[in-house]
Amino acid sequence: MSMPSNAPTAAPAASAAPRLVLGSTSRYRRELLGRLRLPFECADPAVDEGRLPAESPADMATRLALAKARAVAARHPDAIVIGSDQVADLDGEPLGKPGTHARALAQLHAMRGRAVLFHTAVAVVRPATGHTGQAMATVQVRFGQHSDALLDHYLRLEQPYDCAGSAKCETLGIALLGAIESDDPTALIGLPLIHTCALLRAAGLEPLAWAR
Repeated sequence: MSMPSNAPTAAPAASAAPRLVLGSTSRYRRELLGRLRLPFECADPAVDEGRLPAESPADMATRLALAKARAVAARHPDAIVIGSDQVADLDGEPLGKPGTHARALAQLHAMRGRAVLFHTAVAVVRPATGHTGQAMATVQVRFGQHSDALLDHYLRLEQPYDCAGSAKCETLGIALLGAIESDDPTALIGLPLIHTCALLRAAGLEPLAWAR
């Protein structure tokens, strides 16, 4: 007897899952991709993340996400590779990872009471099929008005010196914010999972089918 076309099908065996590589050393992206419960590896893309002359923050994020995916795919041609990059945008100027307390405090001072755009680009490359896909999630974040003392206190508690924008929205940094506007809520942390799922499907990997 043939099975009706609308009958549910079982998830495929884990051993047949396409190899998935995240082209990033970011612990934030690794944690986010882990939420999809897919087996994956991480690889350092080793890409120069410098800004090109006159490049907009959004264009910079798009270029770097694709460059990271392609760099890792060149070393893992049998895999589906994810590359991602985030650039914070204050009035058209990129805000990088502060690295130090003083730079982080300067960033928070500059963003106080203002809207900042966080452009998070993601690219998926599958060399075996020649597939390349890209997407961008832009999050608008409005920072609240907080005193210098409170900003300094926050930084000493969380030390978000590896975060563009100097605040961790997934923890105490949310208290610095007045509003967040986005169509992909994980984008602000570093990897837009809604867009990533769509790109993986287009590349031939259905996240729901391969989740374990």
